[in-house]
Amino acid sequence: MRSFEATKQYFQRAADELELAESLRTYLMMPRRELQVQIPVEMDNGELRSLVGYRVQHNRARGPMKGGLRFHPEVDLDEVRSLASLMTWKTAVVNIPYGGAKGGIAIDVSKLSARELERITRKFIDEIHEMIGPDSDIPAPDMGTDHRVMAWIMDQYNKYHGFNPGVVTGKPVEFYGIPGREEATGRGVGLLTIKLLGRLGRKAVGTRVAIQGFGNVGSHTAKFLAEAECKVVAISDSTGAYYRADGIDVPKALRHAIEHERLLRGFADAEHISNEQLLELDVDILIPAAVGGVVTAANAGRVKAPVVIEAANSPVDAEADAILDANGKIVLPDVLANAGGVTVSYFEWVQNRQYYQWSLDRVRQELDKTLTNAFEHTWTMARERKVSLRTAAFMLGIDRVARAATLGGIS
Repeated sequence: MRSFEATKQYFQRAADELELAESLRTYLMMPRRELQVQIPVEMDNGELRSLVGYRVQHNRARGPMKGGLRFHPEVDLDEVRSLASLMTWKTAVVNIPYGGAKGGIAIDVSKLSARELERITRKFIDEIHEMIGPDSDIPAPDMGTDHRVMAWIMDQYNKYHGFNPGVVTGKPVEFYGIPGREEATGRGVGLLTIKLLGRLGRKAVGTRVAIQGFGNVGSHTAKFLAEAECKVVAISDSTGAYYRADGIDVPKALRHAIEHERLLRGFADAEHISNEQLLELDVDILIPAAVGGVVTAANAGRVKAPVVIEAANSPVDAEADAILDANGKIVLPDVLANAGGVTVSYFEWVQNRQYYQWSLDRVRQELDKTLTNAFEHTWTMARERKVSLRTAAFMLGIDRVARAATLGGIS
């Protein structure tokens, strides 16, 4: 199933519960604007390559549109369109004053030099700078992009529009960024995992957790949960998965990754298994924190974990979600579970607009409060309406966007 079709399924399920008129549904699902651009760039060897870049602006009823830039070989318009709409609901679920957008370039960053990556980034901004801005559309990091790329974006945008640090978030702290942004998504995943355990009458201590993905999100999630005395028994990256029944020494795994080009390859303190095996381990909580579509109709029936936390974007496809629900699994959806990143991005934008640096303590305190409020509203909605957490989160987000659009005058 295509990404946008899956998103529409979730939307329609929530819209049915809200009894939204068909005309309003059409308006809310249709992206406001889509742009596809050609990015001609000279590579280090002198070759001229023509890449394809996208920016989809989904909805601005609640504020400037917000969403990451993804550099990945599988980026296409359908995926970007889906992720842009998810950003609209995500920002509404955590109740920050943004709409949704997303962008990307179909490129494999692992095959680029730093100079090539910078040229591609700046060329992309040359093509889209009129679409973005601190009051209209604010990009952020995503798969394949990081704080360096955000710094280049700000610098290139400034060449056209003057000093505007709020045009992009996820920048280096030394370059108008905010402390705590790098850890934000993983910290949020960890915090909401503990909140969900509490609502289920469980304690964090000794809870067995498997985390697929040990990049920025997965590693910070593992660190947070290990410090909360959960037992992280499995972690993974592109080199495979690593399992230890008695619990992995997370700080040791973090050191190993830092010393080995951010990879777990050769980590000797755990049994090497496949990423597919990790998904089917007999654990209390499964956290897919890598790429989308890893839990499908083909393997959902073999997922043993009673709780799945979607740290990645769309790691469970729509057909698999129905299977997990039928099997009594509890899924904390991505529109809430990984919203820590966009929440701290909002704090960075506020900091940039105020020209006043926030402290790490303040960032963490405000993040924890924002996510806790969003979780409690979602949990209450799910129990009152007898729906899944995913449907409840979509209902909250859709209702807030629909109200804002109606109050502002859709026409």
